[in-house]
Amino acid sequence: MCKTKKILKAVGILLLFAVILLIIGIVWLTIREYRPKAVETLTPPSGVRTISNEDTFRVMTFNTGYAGLDKTEDFFMDGGHEVQPDSQEQVEDNLKGIGEILSANPADAYFLQEVDTDSKRSYHLNEETYYENILDMDGVLAYNFKCDFVPYPLPPIGKVNSGILTLTDLHTSSASRISLPESFSWPVKTCNLKRCMLETRIPLKGTEAELVLINFHLEAYDSGEGKAAQSKMLAEKLAQEYAAGNYVIAGGDFNQTFEGMDTYPIHNSESWVPGTIGQDDLPEHFSFATDDSYPTCRLLNAPYTGSYETSQVYVLDGFIVSDNLNVSDVSVVNTDFAYTDHQPVMLEVEFQ
Repeated sequence: MCKTKKILKAVGILLLFAVILLIIGIVWLTIREYRPKAVETLTPPSGVRTISNEDTFRVMTFNTGYAGLDKTEDFFMDGGHEVQPDSQEQVEDNLKGIGEILSANPADAYFLQEVDTDSKRSYHLNEETYYENILDMDGVLAYNFKCDFVPYPLPPIGKVNSGILTLTDLHTSSASRISLPESFSWPVKTCNLKRCMLETRIPLKGTEAELVLINFHLEAYDSGEGKAAQSKMLAEKLAQEYAAGNYVIAGGDFNQTFEGMDTYPIHNSESWVPGTIGQDDLPEHFSFATDDSYPTCRLLNAPYTGSYETSQVYVLDGFIVSDNLNVSDVSVVNTDFAYTDHQPVMLEVEFQ
């Protein structure tokens, strides 16, 4: 009986110790939580090249998956098991491959998502600097994921510093980080993403109008309310800029499929399933610019098989364009998901 009491006492002490550690962890994460302002002014890219409304404009959007989600990878949030790549060399190889894709597809601006600057999952490599160097372009990064230690799953994600990056060699008058509505409540939000829009403003020679570029990465893993609120705020921003007489291109990872686009049907409904966004979600004078010649994203429940029948794929990436711009081309660049779970989309427009 005495031995049983000792065992129970030891178990009780261990449980109490675990609870204390949990409380300390939650308090620490709460104190250290990344709390960006509604709007933050950022240092714009240092490019000096100028354009007018008589030029064409090319922009690419590409979710780089922190160079850790190549075709051999799966991910625990999508029904897989992995948390991070096996080695730094793997991340470096993916970075090189992504850089080659960017270099082979010249654009006036690049919208990149999931760009790590100092994260355990990408072996603390500064990917922003890498892309700037490979393209010989300056960039501006808006953080949307900053946490000293993400405590889940096992092994845990750990430290994350990551964001969305806009690169351009054009003269940019200003850049801003604009917070989007949060999808999660305390305590989950303390170590979760803080989604945002990254606005860059490009003056146009011969006119007072500006070309307003908006890079974004909308919510993926909420129950739907967050994406809806974020899409609504994005639409309000688009309408505001159009009313001011500006040209507007918004692009990125919608984490939603596009209404009426059924080229790649859902055949895996047990894992993550995206919502749907449609024309009714956009303000007047705007439309989507998307392409379904190839999918732009794959489900990370397992490594990529090379088949759209056995690997679930979607079209989640693209653009929203104001009607004072004429879309002359929009196309997915087929990379066969070699270096990340997304494929880039290139847009070319002419000013009207």
